[in-house]
Amino acid sequence: MKSCRFWVVLFLLVATLTMLHLRGSVDRVPASDALSLLPHNIGMWTGQDIPIDKETLLVLGDGRFLNRIYTVSSTTASTTFRNPISSPVNLFIGYFPTQRTGQAIHSPQNCLPGAGWTFASSQTIYLQRAHRKDYEVGEYLITNGTTKQVVLYWYLAHGRSIANDYLAKAYMMADAIRWNRTDGALIRVVTPLQPDESLEAAQDRVVTFANSMVPLLPRFIPN
Repeated sequence: MKSCRFWVVLFLLVATLTMLHLRGSVDRVPASDALSLLPHNIGMWTGQDIPIDKETLLVLGDGRFLNRIYTVSSTTASTTFRNPISSPVNLFIGYFPTQRTGQAIHSPQNCLPGAGWTFASSQTIYLQRAHRKDYEVGEYLITNGTTKQVVLYWYLAHGRSIANDYLAKAYMMADAIRWNRTDGALIRVVTPLQPDESLEAAQDRVVTFANSMVPLLPRFIPN
């Protein structure tokens, strides 16, 4: 199956490069607001920006990035979630206005193992409170020793959410041909799984945050 996907992606890549060569080398990039303007207060959540170090920015490449920790008060958590633990949620957004010059979105499936994390489980879920019923995201349980985290991540481009790396690349190539656009973003939402907390409680927390945050994204990541 992976071999078949590889050849499909390779074919699309060759076709896209040929078409882009004929069309020119400048993407059409719609205007959007800076990621820093994403509200610090989202529903019950309050956010605090976390600086990204220069070394990480060099690895990420030429894009726009947001790294922010959102928290809720212990009182709010105790009346909202299955577990009264007030655990934080980390939101990372990387938006690339163009991927034409070899700049590409880095998949967490490639970079997390290098940082010592392993994928314990994965599935595709659908955010029920988003504007679109088919808004799909990937949900992962990752581990590093005894530390566990629940991760949601997905690609967002031109109003389309995609949980699969290969499919995201295929759509990007198709959109480059159809609309002369290669812009896109990676959205990642992470929360720690506390030692005395159930997996379901951590999943509930991260999905609740994502459901509140997703409707705000079109202002910052063009449809």
